[in-house]
Amino acid sequence: MTESLAALLVSSYAVSPAHTTWDPDLEGELLPALCALPGVVGLEVPWMGRLHPHDPEWFLSHVPAGAELAVTPLPWVMKRCGTDARYGIASPDDEGRRAAVDDLRAVAGDVRRIGAESDASVTLVALHTAPQGNAAPSPLVESLAEISQWDWAGAQLVIEHCDAAIASHAWEKGFLSLDEEIGAILAADASLALWLNWGRSVIETRDADAVTEQIARAVATGLLSGLTFSGSAAVDGPYGSAWADGHLPLATADPESGSLLDDAHVAAALAEAGDVERFGLKVSRRPCDRTVQDLIRTVADNLDVVRAVMAAV
Repeated sequence: MTESLAALLVSSYAVSPAHTTWDPDLEGELLPALCALPGVVGLEVPWMGRLHPHDPEWFLSHVPAGAELAVTPLPWVMKRCGTDARYGIASPDDEGRRAAVDDLRAVAGDVRRIGAESDASVTLVALHTAPQGNAAPSPLVESLAEISQWDWAGAQLVIEHCDAAIASHAWEKGFLSLDEEIGAILAADASLALWLNWGRSVIETRDADAVTEQIARAVATGLLSGLTFSGSAAVDGPYGSAWADGHLPLATADPESGSLLDDAHVAAALAEAGDVERFGLKVSRRPCDRTVQDLIRTVADNLDVVRAVMAAV
């Protein structure tokens, strides 16, 4: 394992209340404060049909200078899945697949716009293998072959693995399995990588040790470029219902959360991930968080846990 944490991206929209209740003053203070935390090189930001859910021009003028951005369309993908069960880049329905590919073409345009009109740059763009419960590898290969040919302004395309549609229990996202996604990346013969989210993997496996095994399997392919630390719980709690994708904190940072991402599994994840290019941190704000200082403390507490685990192994 490396002696220091790789470049780290913090999910700004998971911790910020400004995406549900627009508060440009809070967001304008929060974004640079997140980037100023030790080791943080940039932010994960959502694409929800456009650059920003409230004000794209505001975002372009306020994104911190020099920040690396990871753009995730997942909130938009889930919204579209809710209204059209055929929607997704892995859809066997050509109309549903085409709609998702067309949306990603718009994402690519906004990625180029960020590079041209702001002081930040997009490092990676996440792709997600919808539709829910009905995705297939073959159409995914077709989509990836096309999408990878576009101008992404230097951003790396990654498939972010979410929980797969499996028969043993109810799924949250219900996308393709990790092995199917790996197979599609290899079959597309394009410059694509893989990204794992610990919380989304434990939602799938229902077994924290199995997430460690999943990380090892991804590393063995040579495709893993990043890992996000984000938790989930087997029981209902202050962050939501059991097995929800609620971006729970690390267990030590908030013991009341019920998060399964404890110190031992952080250590195991770090050991298996090895020298990945980047890590992510995606945690929701605490229920009592109100101010920017509260939000920064929540993120800092989780980062401190990861660093303490590293120092102890």
